[in-house]
Amino acid sequence: MNARFQELRHWRIGEATSSGDLSAPGLSLLVKRKAQIGVDLSALVIAFALAYLLRFDFAVPQAQSEEFLLQLPIVLAIQLATLVGLGIYTLIWRYVGMREAKTFLHAAVIAFAVLVALRYGLPEQVQEFRVPFSIIVMDTILGYGFLLGMRILRRSLYERYEKRSSTPRFAAGKARPVLLVGAGRGGVLAAREILGRGDSGLSVVGVSFKKKSKRGSVIHGVPVFGTTEELPALARALSIDHVVITMANATRAEMRRLLAICETIPIKVRIVPDLYEILQGRLKVSRIRDVEVEDLLGREPVQLDECEVARFLTNRSVMITGAGGSIGSELARQVCRFSPERVLLVERAEFALFEIERELRDSRPELAVDALVGDAGNEERMRLLFALHRPQIVLHAAAHKHVPMMEYCPAEAVRNNVLATNTLGKLAGEMGAEAFVLISTDKAVRPRSVMGATKRMAEVVVQSLDKKYATRFVAVRFGNVIGSAGSVIPLFREQIQRGGPVKVTHPGMVRYFMTIPEASQLVLQASAIGAGGEIFVLDMGEPVNILDLAKETITLTGLRPFDDIDIVFTGIRPGEKLFEELEITEEALARTRHPKIFIGKIAEFPAAKVERGLERLAALARLGLDSELRRFLNSFLPEASLDVENPESQTPGVGSVAVVDETLLTQRAGQ
Repeated sequence: MNARFQELRHWRIGEATSSGDLSAPGLSLLVKRKAQIGVDLSALVIAFALAYLLRFDFAVPQAQSEEFLLQLPIVLAIQLATLVGLGIYTLIWRYVGMREAKTFLHAAVIAFAVLVALRYGLPEQVQEFRVPFSIIVMDTILGYGFLLGMRILRRSLYERYEKRSSTPRFAAGKARPVLLVGAGRGGVLAAREILGRGDSGLSVVGVSFKKKSKRGSVIHGVPVFGTTEELPALARALSIDHVVITMANATRAEMRRLLAICETIPIKVRIVPDLYEILQGRLKVSRIRDVEVEDLLGREPVQLDECEVARFLTNRSVMITGAGGSIGSELARQVCRFSPERVLLVERAEFALFEIERELRDSRPELAVDALVGDAGNEERMRLLFALHRPQIVLHAAAHKHVPMMEYCPAEAVRNNVLATNTLGKLAGEMGAEAFVLISTDKAVRPRSVMGATKRMAEVVVQSLDKKYATRFVAVRFGNVIGSAGSVIPLFREQIQRGGPVKVTHPGMVRYFMTIPEASQLVLQASAIGAGGEIFVLDMGEPVNILDLAKETITLTGLRPFDDIDIVFTGIRPGEKLFEELEITEEALARTRHPKIFIGKIAEFPAAKVERGLERLAALARLGLDSELRRFLNSFLPEASLDVENPESQTPGVGSVAVVDETLLTQRAGQ
């Protein structure tokens, strides 16, 4: 922490700096602290006096009055010590809540226990200092009740003032009536935030809860009405402007059910941020937003074993290749949460690298972040980076991933996805890295595309390297990532903004989806538990029909599919499959201790065969023999079924690619 933060911290706890001088902020805080203590002592004196008056029916005998005066300093000292010791004076009154109330309860219990111990522990010779038990009970309840009550009153007055001061932005009666759906933690926070502000333009008129037993309850003064099935009737009866869904991380089915109900009313639907944002303390009325299609793909939040991931990453030098991409940049963000010694961002796209480096330097200025421009396939550059920085963990996310594009550029797919992986893996092993993690894909399962086959080949390379070096080599395989570069949802939105049509390849096309943070977190978890040589498979949940996804994207923009925005079917593109597979069957997978991570039972290849295969692929890629590359991948990977001919050959006017025999290949390789 910097010097300025240390100085401010000293003023908060009422200390001076070493010079003994008090700055204006420090003096102000010190004066306020003394004022608080003075008010508290006054309240405690009143409580103790009231306890005596109640004990003797407001007619305190002379002897007991003298005892009162003797006991008062002791009682006040004990009670004040509990308040200071438990940090009551570090709390901000206007934010007092349940956690702070528990602190007051703990202080009351401690003071009560000490006074009772003195009551029965002091000898008879000083019995005038022994406070009667009944007075101890009443004084504890009254004294700490007064203290907590004053703070609650302070918060109430503050919220009323804050709301009143911000109300002028909206004329009286102009706030839009809203109904909150769901009364979980998100609903409570949303209700409190809206009610505590006057500038939200919203008025919470009620809460709808899916449990009938909650009917008639009250949350922050807001009544709980009927179940979610009764939303149409509630919307008419309460004349609400729109519904706000507050169920953090609602399931995909629940979100769709609620949207279907609201569409029948019809009424606008909005949503609060997900549980991850709530737990980060970022929930604000201004963040209540429209429902987006990503919300309909929601899944249960990932539960990380953070201790295990921390052991894997903390105080380690971590290299991330492809750090400017969707997955690479999120991996960098997640890695930074665990306080690595250094983060090495490797990326050949300089602007993408600049963006993630700037973000990390702004959000985590205490961390060492190095932006390293370079191509992961450039052995000379990578060897220099490994020698200079000695990364202990390598997260290899750099790859060509666009399926149709790689059908036209198979040599580039081989160079980037296979040969670069082999280069980086060997360097990691030679330089003594602890772990090397390959980011793989569900398209590597029984691949029909060049992209999928090259990623499967990269998995083979990683398994082979694990036998050769002490470094732990693992691969993590998952499906489509929501919002990643080139993914379908941003493409649908762009097509809708242009007025359509929305293009879907096939009505039966289905895909698995997960969020970028979820995928990245599970990658780190799998990396932490890997012993070496595993191909981890992530649980992707239920597959999503792409046609349904297109319809929902259109509907959420306020338009109607096929009426306002047309949907056309363009046909399956080269290399695509209707269904992507993840090998999620009991026969193909072994469970790990994490419920969403499995180990694929995938046969390994002999090291000599892998070396020969890499040499062959390198030669074919260097010569640009696309058909031969496809043919070789089919022969090397028994599960692959790539179209041998170049997709260009299917275009009218373009001839087929000739098959090159071994003699010609050898001649061209030697030129």
